[in-house]
Amino acid sequence: MFPLPAKNSLSERELLDFCSAIPTLGYVRTINNPKNRFVETEVEWDPGAAPLATLRVHEEQAKSILSENNSPDLPFRYSINPYRGCQHGCAYCYARPSHQYWGFGAGTDFEREIIVKVNAVDVLRETFERGSYQPDLINFSGNTDCYQPLEGRYRLTRSLLAVCCEYRNPVTIITKSALVLRDLDILQELNQQTRLRVFLSIPFANDAMGRAVEPAAAPISRRLDALAQLSAAGIETGVAVAPLIPGLSDSAIAPVLRASKDAGARYAFGLLLRLPQEVAPVFLSRLRQAFPLAADKVEHALREMRGGQLHTPAFGERMRGHGPRFDALQAIFESEAKRLGLLTRNLEENSVSTTFRRPTSQLSLFEP
Repeated sequence: MFPLPAKNSLSERELLDFCSAIPTLGYVRTINNPKNRFVETEVEWDPGAAPLATLRVHEEQAKSILSENNSPDLPFRYSINPYRGCQHGCAYCYARPSHQYWGFGAGTDFEREIIVKVNAVDVLRETFERGSYQPDLINFSGNTDCYQPLEGRYRLTRSLLAVCCEYRNPVTIITKSALVLRDLDILQELNQQTRLRVFLSIPFANDAMGRAVEPAAAPISRRLDALAQLSAAGIETGVAVAPLIPGLSDSAIAPVLRASKDAGARYAFGLLLRLPQEVAPVFLSRLRQAFPLAADKVEHALREMRGGQLHTPAFGERMRGHGPRFDALQAIFESEAKRLGLLTRNLEENSVSTTFRRPTSQLSLFEP
């Protein structure tokens, strides 16, 4: 098992060594992307002829940094994504199709062609200084993991959190990475200035299953350890048992919730797997490689919960299903969370109206 680097920053050589040594099931060794629906031409490689999918970093000057959510499925208004694409390589990631807007593929390109918004910190500060900014909670991140390995080099998330601390803007973080512990100093200060919650995404109960579906994310055991350290530092923590994969991770719900409670978590939420557009072939291919005996069962269960489809795109329906099987899955989650005293409601509450303010001095609280 290849561990997540523990250093605060990575040299370019260390970064490339880490990314190239991630254990795989064969899906990242060569370029492999579903057809991009925004591009007319398509490249098809002869068997055995596809080149290696190596890491390439694209630095971008972003025009804006806050994405505004208008979907009732999500309990936040704003989100920040310092990066486009994600090195964690989670097969089920719903953000994969968005990478196609930039001319990349939703498969290996999403994991190896990473866009870095190098001016994100300046843009956020400019946004906070505008009179038109309406203060509200900001979620890190809505689309890709803000603590993916490149954060070890660019430190954008750390710097963005420092700006939120300066302006006392409430924050929620959702991550699969133990790298979040690097920023414990800023998180503790932010926790004193405003409302902060940190969620660790833990959909599986053991390292082996996590590695098979989320090959470059931190092992499950390290995520639980990070959860415990954050909780011990006085930070409100929670667990995102997401996605819930019927036929594969049903039995993990109770163990994950219990382990998270033992690690100090106060909150929990679970979301049903959704496979929009090009995500479906990526996920199903990986599933058949890693869990061939469960693949048909998972696909059948998802279709049963969504009227024969793998995804329901309508707002209010994307994160849930229908029917007795979905009701049973939800009941397992709700009953165990209730028994453990984990809060599953009101996750969107914050103290924005009483905490946000523009500082009189622009001196940063922390060095990036």
